[in-house]
Formats: sequence, C-alpha cells, structure tokens
Amino acid sequence: MTKLIAIDLDGTLLNSENKVSAENLNALKIAQEKGIEVVIATGRAHFDVMEIFRNANVKTWVIAANGATIHQPDGTLFHSQPMEKEMAAEALQFLEENDYYYEVFGQNAIFTPQHGRELLSIEIDRIKSANREADRSKLLHAASKQYSQSGFVFIESFKEILNEDIYNILAFSFHQEKLDAGWEKFKDRENLTLVTSADHNFELEHKLASKGIALKKLAGHLGIDLADAAAIGDSMNDQSMLEAAGKSIAMGNARPEIKAICSDITLTNDQDGVELAIKRLMDAKQTV
Repeated sequence: MTKLIAIDLDGTLLNSENKVSAENLNALKIAQEKGIEVVIATGRAHFDVMEIFRNANVKTWVIAANGATIHQPDGTLFHSQPMEKEMAAEALQFLEENDYYYEVFGQNAIFTPQHGRELLSIEIDRIKSANREADRSKLLHAASKQYSQSGFVFIESFKEILNEDIYNILAFSFHQEKLDAGWEKFKDRENLTLVTSADHNFELEHKLASKGIALKKLAGHLGIDLADAAAIGDSMNDQSMLEAAGKSIAMGNARPEIKAICSDITLTNDQDGVELAIKRLMDAKQTV
C-alpha cells in the first residue's frame, strides 16, 4: 500500500516549459486528500521550489539540492548536510580555473559567477562555428532553463562565499570534454556524492547527501516503511531514491539506465506522466 510518493521535478513533474500542468497538480492534491504523503525530491534549491509552487495551493515536504536539505511543508528546515568547506573550495577553484559555468546552492541563494553566462554564450558560439548543423536554439533553451531558477546572486569569485553553508555545486558545459574532465576529477572522492541530472551537467554534494538517503531519513521520521514508498524520476540523480523506494516509476522520457532499474514506466513529462503514475498507485492502493 503506497503511503508516500517522492516526485522529481525537472523532466518529471515539470513539463518542457518548466511548468506543473493542471492535471499533474490536481493529481498531487487528490493523493494528499487520500492520505498519501507527497514529497518533492529535486536537485533544485528549496526556495526555487517554493517559487514554482507559490500559487499552486499545495504544500509538501521538499527534499532539495539532491538530498542535501529537507524542508517541512511549512518551509521550516528539518535537516541539512552541507559540503565540507575544504572540499567545496577545492571543487570551486577547479571550476573557476577551467572556465566552467557553475551554480552553488546556499541556504538562501544560488551563487553563480558574474561572467558565467558569458562563458556559456562563448561555448555555444564555438559549437556553432565548428558544426553548422548544431541546433543553436536547443542549446539556448538548455541555458535558459538554468537561468530560469529563482534566487541568483552573482559573485566575482568563489572565495566570497566560503563562509556560507554550501549544499550543492552544479557545473554546466556544452563541451563534453569539459564534463568528462570534471567527472574524472571528482569520481573517486570518498567524501563526495557525484551525480548528473541532465545532458550538460554534473553535480557535487556531501557523501551523505543524496535523494535516496534523504528519502530514508524522511520516511523514518514519518514512520513509513520504505516498502510503502514510491518514487518517480527520470535522471541519474534520481537513481538512489528509485532504488530505495518499494515502488519505482520511470518517466517515459527517462534515461535508459533509469528505465532499466524501475518497476514501472509511465508517460513522458509532456504527457502528464506523473498524473498517470499517481492514478495507478492509488488504484493499486484501493485493491489492496
């Protein structure tokens, strides 16, 4: 019997226009009315999630920053796991020295380099120059999706924010060799969680921060057995929670690796796949 549903945002609850459809929103409300604990589990910052749901009349637990923070439905911080200061500083120094666009999730802001967007514009121009067939509009859309988040604060150097609690560092590039270099740099660090949530990024958190770890902590607090929890996602940063939940559902647009580990597959994020997944879960609950 499903008692909790953890739902990713980008590529899952959000459609290609970064919106929660009326159908998906209604499904969340119906699930809550039926007594199911609905949890948003995202790589986004908590305050960005609050902005997305500002006019939705829905309040849920929020696992944010890929599990580095958990907030209660009223917005109160329940748990946080910031990165170690030395590790964050080393990672940010590497990103700055190698001209990556990056975002740093703090408690109240997303810190990003003053010239970061210029770096991505240069990358797009270089790709277009090297390959006339490259779809510039697609690249611009991917960049604009990053910029659409709430809470940006622009900085000259990472050294300005080292006294902040740093929950998540996202590096973004259109050059695959830069993504590969970053992955190689950090993949074997025992004190880091390294994930990717989209085609053009990799993300760093504390080793004890993941969606799966956060889901286990929250389910334990709520007294819900993980066997009675379901998770819905589409990307590799969802893997840990999909593996932790008793029921795992991949979006129709999910990466093949995610579909392979899930017990069910729903429609895409542009076909209200979350609504269908919740309906199936509630129908199964009624038949138990």
